[in-house]
Amino acid sequence: MNRPIIASRADWLVARKLLLAKEKEFTRQRDALSAERRKLPMVKIEKEYVFDGPNGATNLCDLFAGRRQLVIYHFMFDPSWEEGCESCSHLMDNIAGGIVHLGARDTSFAVVSLGPLAKIEPFKKRMEWTFRWLSSFGTDFNHDFQVSINVAEGSSEYNYTSAAALLKAGKIWFPKGELPGLSVFLQEGDSVYHTYSVYQRGLDLLLNTYNFLDLTPLGRHEEDTPGQSWIRHHDKYAA
Repeated sequence: MNRPIIASRADWLVARKLLLAKEKEFTRQRDALSAERRKLPMVKIEKEYVFDGPNGATNLCDLFAGRRQLVIYHFMFDPSWEEGCESCSHLMDNIAGGIVHLGARDTSFAVVSLGPLAKIEPFKKRMEWTFRWLSSFGTDFNHDFQVSINVAEGSSEYNYTSAAALLKAGKIWFPKGELPGLSVFLQEGDSVYHTYSVYQRGLDLLLNTYNFLDLTPLGRHEEDTPGQSWIRHHDKYAA
């Protein structure tokens, strides 16, 4: 593997300060981008979405749990699968511990998958997760938020791009199925609005495994490995 050159402490400090200036500029740019994101227009949700949850039928308004904001992670779990996606599981491992703090900022969190609750619940127990996870099976929710695709439909999109074009370019790996994403909603009175959705590399920000590795000299080690193909469910790594 490539590794950094060996230098004196003085030379290292010069290089570190140059990089620090770029890191500070990146932080300012990210702050500015976040401000732009908050200014995006929002779209009123006109359709009634009813999910299957541990306590029975649950609608989108219920998921706010009395708070103004709601973040939903679209977890890949095809109805034909017996366990959830490894990459989505990796993401949830990265954020599960921090969800408890969102309530202090008037924000609720839930996970939604197309797979039936009868398959979600035992997998969730196996992973030892406690966040709220519901099934959208039998609804249009996943299709409407671009995380269930079918290239044969012609109009199917993912990440605001034609699914057929993404498949041709090698940006997605199959013509029909489930894909990951995250959507944000705001509630005003009895009305719910969709404010933001993000997909693909836009989810990297949530992956602290990568954030840690990006601080190291050897990085993510993915030059010869397709992104996240090395990821396993956390109970499947060798001890």
